[in-house]
Amino acid sequence: MTETEYQDIRNDMSKVAHAEKVFSQHADFIRSILRFRVGDEDLANDLFQDYFLSLVAKPIPKNVQNIKSYIYRAIANDTFDAVRRVERYHGRIQRYAEKKENSINIERPENALIEKEETEKLFGMIERLLPVSESKAIALKFRNDHSVGQVARKMGVNKRSVSRYISVGLKKIRQYLSEKEEA
Repeated sequence: MTETEYQDIRNDMSKVAHAEKVFSQHADFIRSILRFRVGDEDLANDLFQDYFLSLVAKPIPKNVQNIKSYIYRAIANDTFDAVRRVERYHGRIQRYAEKKENSINIERPENALIEKEETEKLFGMIERLLPVSESKAIALKFRNDHSVGQVARKMGVNKRSVSRYISVGLKKIRQYLSEKEEA
C-alpha cells in the first residue's frame, strides 16, 4: 500500500471517530428530532443509521459554533429527502397499480382457480430466477400479504433493504417476462 492510501485510510478513520464522538454526545437529541420529523419509529431508526453514515461522509465543519443547530438542519434536510423518496416510490406503485387494475375474475368464477394456478407458477418462477433475498421479500410481501415492516422483521433487515429487494426483484421479473414475450 502506498503512503497516499494509508493517508486516505487514516482520514476515513478520523471521520468515523468524529461521527462516533458526535453521536455519543448527541444521540438522544438526534433520535428525538428524527422521531418528531418522521413519526414512524422504524423509519426513525433507519434514518438514525443513515445520518451516522452521512456524518462520516460529510463531517461537521470545524467552524460551526452551534453543533445542535447544525445537526437539526442536517437532519431536517435528510428527512425531507427520505420522505420525498418514499412518496415518489409510493406514487410509482400507485400508478403501476392503476395501470394493472384489470382482474381475470371479473367475468367468470372459474377464473379464480386459473388465477391461483398462474400465481403459484409465477412465485415458482420468482424463486428459481431471483436471489434468495429478493424472492423471499417478494413472497412475504405479495403471497403472504405482509407489510414492508413485517417483511423486514422476518428477514432481519431494515425496511429500505426490503423495499430495494422487492423493487430490484420485480424489475428483473418484468424484464424476464418482457424478453420472453418478445421471443
